[in-house]
Amino acid sequence: MRIGVVFPQTELGGDAGAVRAYGQRVEELGFTHVLAYDHVLGADPEVHRGWAGPYDIDTTFHEPLVMFGYLAAVTTTLELVTGVIILPQRQSALVAKQAAEVDLLSGGRLRLGVGLGWNPVEYEALGEDFSTRGRRCEEQVTVMRRLWTERSVTLSGRHHTITGAGLAPLPIQRPIPVWFGAASERAYERAGRLADGWFPMMGPGHALERARGAVERAAVAAGRDPAVLGMEGRIDIARSRDRVAEELTAWSAAGATHVSINTMGAGLGGVDGHLAALEAVAADLTR
Repeated sequence: MRIGVVFPQTELGGDAGAVRAYGQRVEELGFTHVLAYDHVLGADPEVHRGWAGPYDIDTTFHEPLVMFGYLAAVTTTLELVTGVIILPQRQSALVAKQAAEVDLLSGGRLRLGVGLGWNPVEYEALGEDFSTRGRRCEEQVTVMRRLWTERSVTLSGRHHTITGAGLAPLPIQRPIPVWFGAASERAYERAGRLADGWFPMMGPGHALERARGAVERAAVAAGRDPAVLGMEGRIDIARSRDRVAEELTAWSAAGATHVSINTMGAGLGGVDGHLAALEAVAADLTR
């Protein structure tokens, strides 16, 4: 099981030096990957009365693929993971191009996690339809995989038309691994049918077993081997700082191939606080 970290998007602000220090130090500590959440825009609660979303206009988010282009230059082994990029609010060909570039510049270290998102305010501002996001996401993945593997693509889908066009240069990984965020029956079916791996939205236990079963059944129905699908869990230090080793064991027993340690929400302050917490985790893991 590969153990990585969640980049503390909401707590490091716009400090480029903090991004560099964080990426280099977690690589030195032996963590295998860094996972970044995604939001392009935040909603203004003064305009959207009764706003109940977890993030708003003042919540900081680095753009993941741009940030990964930077981290590609200052790290050498760290896998770069979007967990998850909100795919249907973005243009498919442009995401395919950006992902191919990050993969190329990083030497094949990108894993593209995608999801549908929850914020209609963001969709509106980006000019995309919130109500069709699930259907479009499926077609987007097909489009991107073809663009990553074929010199010239021609297709006519429900939401995409491409006539004799292609990316150059192509990525190192062909195609780039695509993982899905999944938190509903429809999403489990989609992950099993289309994804290379998935991110469950719950911890080990009965609910995870049920969700994993749904993913695996969908994979079998699509003629795929469910054993090749990855699964990435998350451990929140804010809730279980003293139980990280136990939770890692539980995730391993649940069949996770990857786990990310999340330090956000634990009152750790700036980059030094987050790194100190991860240093403690790394020290425990080597005992």
